[in-house]
Amino acid sequence: MRFFHYLAVACAGLIAVTAQAETVSGLYQVREPVEGQGSEARTQATSKALDTLVLRLTGDPKAIQNPAVAALRKDPRQIINQVGNEAGPPEAVVVEFDPGSTERALRQGGLALWGSNRPSILGWWLNDTVEGSSLVGDGQTTAEPLRQAAQHRGLPLRLPLADLQEQLVANAKQLEGKDPAPLREVSERYNADALLAVHAQETDGKWQGKWQLWLGDQREQGSAEGADQAALADAVMLAISTRLAPRYVVRPGTSSELQVQVQGMNLQRYAELGRVLEPYGPRLQAAEGDTLTYAVSGNREQLRAQLGLAHLQEVPAEQIAPVAPTPAPQTASGQPGAAQPVAPAAFDGLRFRW
Repeated sequence: MRFFHYLAVACAGLIAVTAQAETVSGLYQVREPVEGQGSEARTQATSKALDTLVLRLTGDPKAIQNPAVAALRKDPRQIINQVGNEAGPPEAVVVEFDPGSTERALRQGGLALWGSNRPSILGWWLNDTVEGSSLVGDGQTTAEPLRQAAQHRGLPLRLPLADLQEQLVANAKQLEGKDPAPLREVSERYNADALLAVHAQETDGKWQGKWQLWLGDQREQGSAEGADQAALADAVMLAISTRLAPRYVVRPGTSSELQVQVQGMNLQRYAELGRVLEPYGPRLQAAEGDTLTYAVSGNREQLRAQLGLAHLQEVPAEQIAPVAPTPAPQTASGQPGAAQPVAPAAFDGLRFRW
């Protein structure tokens, strides 16, 4: 039990260090422009902020039609901590929602929710205008609309440096191609979970974009449009959110009680694992050496996807070490009897290792 002796001393500090690694910050803070003048316009913006939050937490455009959301829209103050104003242009409201009361209300309405631990996305975004093509890089002014859109839709977006080597690789042909290998090669140094490739073009005063997303071996694709670059970026991020969310959301009433056992634990990993398992209500059941066993509420495929975000590897059943037999008591003649095998403890869960 030495693990817990050290844990009691150092856990709080480690949680503060690791909590931001793959967690969307500001998930429950929503900024929405105010369209019009007066209190009614601000009220409408606050209501729109609620819809935006519901989309962030569910990834389901139909969720805003849920009766629970309709009830909250009538009196959003019951889940709001504070509302602030941001001077323009354009003027905006900044709404701070309460995480606990919001989640309770949405879950009671039967909505499936996506936790704050989400796959990091490396965005390769190429803009085509009459002046030429340009790859959006970290630190450029053209990166700001992408960052704001990702924040608005609850996605952890990273952008490349867009140096000369990357500009040669991330051309229009590559970004629209089906083979991600060249992008994966130049993306290794950014250590992201997913790759996003977008080819955006300005046509007749509007922006259109084709996008592809690779997460592991799975590929998603689509197209979007907007009145300007910011609107296009928001449309792309919303589309990506709706494609990713079903892999991670936890739907009330469809989960079962499971066990998850993780090998190779230490203090830092304990903090990260708690964050990764948070949407599944983890309850620590056992600690043996560097192995922890949790009871969780979820389904196997969603748990596999969620644990994959932390880069854990599933342990196949055939690789599980057999339980050593216990020596048998001596016989009446003083000779040792045959060793008696020990039945392994019942375990019908998932096993992972770091």
